[in-house]
Amino acid sequence: MTRDRESRTLILDAAERLFAERGFDGTPTTAIAELAAVPKGLLFYYFPTKTDLLRALVSERLDLDPIDTSGLVARGDPARTLLNVTRRLRELQAQSAVQRVIVWREHPTHPEVREKIQNYRIQLQAIVERVLGASILHPIAARRVRAAAAAWVAIITTPALREHAGADQAAAGSADEVKDPTEPADLPALADLISAGLREPAA
Repeated sequence: MTRDRESRTLILDAAERLFAERGFDGTPTTAIAELAAVPKGLLFYYFPTKTDLLRALVSERLDLDPIDTSGLVARGDPARTLLNVTRRLRELQAQSAVQRVIVWREHPTHPEVREKIQNYRIQLQAIVERVLGASILHPIAARRVRAAAAAWVAIITTPALREHAGADQAAAGSADEVKDPTEPADLPALADLISAGLREPAA
């Protein structure tokens, strides 16, 4: 990695940590530069405004393209498959404050973040459709698989739940102390409910 590339990554890492801890509005660029241990002028060289920095974070770190779906398909068990996908998603979120906290907190006031969330959901639905379809052993209409995938994505990416958890996080003082904000206690029951509509073959 070149020194320039390394500096840019340090700035993004610092912004990700501080935006998660303090929120976008509560984080001055001076604090980001200090945490990244770079001159403030270098921060503005890469990111002329703080919004440019937020845009770069969500563009580069909210992406499901590298997700590995091998091992997620439970043949003959759509409910287990849905839970497997969700577990893998949670593992990715645990590694990224962008996925876990930032986009859900900032989307109400930043159109570029809302747009990226929409793209994220489209990516996620395509993944869920693919593995869900592979788990079903009988012929079934693609529209039913698509509807089931859409319902599941809606459940696991409910912004209201994430925003509520974000408030809890602020009170706790640390993003790492917050339980998964979109993990309803009855997630297995919801998976069973959705997969029930996929059990009978349909043209």
